[in-house]
Amino acid sequence: MKVMEIVDLSVFYGDVQALWGVSLSVDAGKIVALIGANGAGKTTTMKTICGINPIASGRILYGNREINGLPVHEIAEMGITLVPEGRQLFPKMSVEDNLLVGSYLKRTRQNRQKNMNRVFEIFPRLAERKRQTAETLSGGEQQMLAIGRALMQEPKLIMFDEPSIGLAPILVMEIFRIIQELHSMGMTIFLVEQNVHHTLKIADDCYVMENGRIVGHGTGSELESDPKIREAYLGF
Repeated sequence: MKVMEIVDLSVFYGDVQALWGVSLSVDAGKIVALIGANGAGKTTTMKTICGINPIASGRILYGNREINGLPVHEIAEMGITLVPEGRQLFPKMSVEDNLLVGSYLKRTRQNRQKNMNRVFEIFPRLAERKRQTAETLSGGEQQMLAIGRALMQEPKLIMFDEPSIGLAPILVMEIFRIIQELHSMGMTIFLVEQNVHHTLKIADDCYVMENGRIVGHGTGSELESDPKIREAYLGF
């Protein structure tokens, strides 16, 4: 069953076209990845799904509903949640307060404590540091906090924008392990990543983007064995 479908999507920044007829879909309970070089249009795609960027043409379907043109808060209320690139935490606020920021949606306010307990079960380190300010956490812990904040919104579709960027290799492995754990809990995940090697190993379905266009599609294992993908993104 398709949770989300993008059909022939085109987006402009002023006079510059950023996305050209992009089509892709995300099935329920799957990890679907969008890979490509820096500047390929991956983040633009995610921001457009969230309602941040206006659409020039095309459609975004969430379930059976067309959501393009809806305001950001309505899209969030429907269950689409973004873990943004760079984490975008409130550095002077505590771990606990950063998590509470994620519980502002009408449909999740009454479940704040239950959701916070769930986050602390998934990320025990955050429970240990709940009184610390976000700026005192390590890079990996900050990424856990950004993911935890997203989980406070009870997402039906959780989107990750470059979750491993800026992290040491050992922490990159931890973040990918967390994504797999969330997947094993039944969550539907849309992942944008430049770390193609790890992404292809965990993705059920994967799209390749170049210059604002989808130029390849297949399972993670299919793309990992594709000579063009190996040469362009894996270095061999």
